[in-house]
Amino acid sequence: MPDSSFSTPPQKVLVTGAAGFIGSRVCALLHEQGYAVTGLDSFNDAYDVRLKDWRWAQLEKRPGLELHRLDLGDVAGLTSLFEKQASGGSAPFDAVINLAARAGVRASVEFPAVYVEANVSGSLNLLEMCRKFGVKKFVLASTSSLYGKEHPTPYREDMNTDHQLSPYAATKKAAEAMAYTYHFLHGLDISVLRYFTVYGPAGRPDMTPLRFTQRIREGRKITVFGDGSQSRDFTYVDDIARGTIAALLPVGYDIFNLGSDQPLKLSEVIGLIEELTGRKAQIDYRPWHPADMMATWADISKARRVLGWEPKTDFRTGLQNLVAWYEENRAWATQIDTD
Repeated sequence: MPDSSFSTPPQKVLVTGAAGFIGSRVCALLHEQGYAVTGLDSFNDAYDVRLKDWRWAQLEKRPGLELHRLDLGDVAGLTSLFEKQASGGSAPFDAVINLAARAGVRASVEFPAVYVEANVSGSLNLLEMCRKFGVKKFVLASTSSLYGKEHPTPYREDMNTDHQLSPYAATKKAAEAMAYTYHFLHGLDISVLRYFTVYGPAGRPDMTPLRFTQRIREGRKITVFGDGSQSRDFTYVDDIARGTIAALLPVGYDIFNLGSDQPLKLSEVIGLIEELTGRKAQIDYRPWHPADMMATWADISKARRVLGWEPKTDFRTGLQNLVAWYEENRAWATQIDTD
């Protein structure tokens, strides 16, 4: 719902991927706003699980926030959870926010089957649970990677997304198509969110902001594919979490970009990390990776208009928050696997 709707009575919301970067923040903000939150996560080893443990521990401190370790491939486990949450003939949840996924472009090229299982089959299992148990609202996390490289920037939601550059993007496109099918056949209200590059404290270690912060701070080499002129639409995690909650608004079936609308070159990001950490980057330049996009840039006018959402955190402030988090947790964060 638009941000002003947080005064509405609490709703029961299931968030998958609750130990994930975005999922943990969505759970926290929902809880702060009075929603009854159930979070689940499989704790897969797609990246260093210490980050997931840290985020999970922060959620466990919140009274009444219910957490489960459960994989979306476990249909029996999902069925049991939905059955236990249902009471008096009512639906177990008012909404499901599906943030559980395998993310990452390059890894999907090496392990495509894992991505199909998590992103396509996992989404299908959740959609089936919603159909069977009468959950009417479904929010699906998708990606800006769907836009490929054929379109001018900024990217609009009505652009063609039939030419994905990676299995990761292809699986997200498949999940979008499956979600539309469940809207058409079974009346589910679907919000699809195409996230652009997300950053912030306790972020993913395979993403540039945390990876480069750690490696530059500790005097380790960073790898840059290409010459650093590629640009990304970096969006702060709390802004993304607010936009995700805003998408609980009834829309029928609709797709929204969530980004900053202010792309930055990778070389600029490196320079700012150098400034904030007080360290000089040691850069290992490599050839451009064919699955990478040269630029991402979100047109967010639709999210502004329909969801009443827009980002509030400028990149410098967000990166300062990330660097401060790293320093506070440096005793263990220096050991995070960022390769």
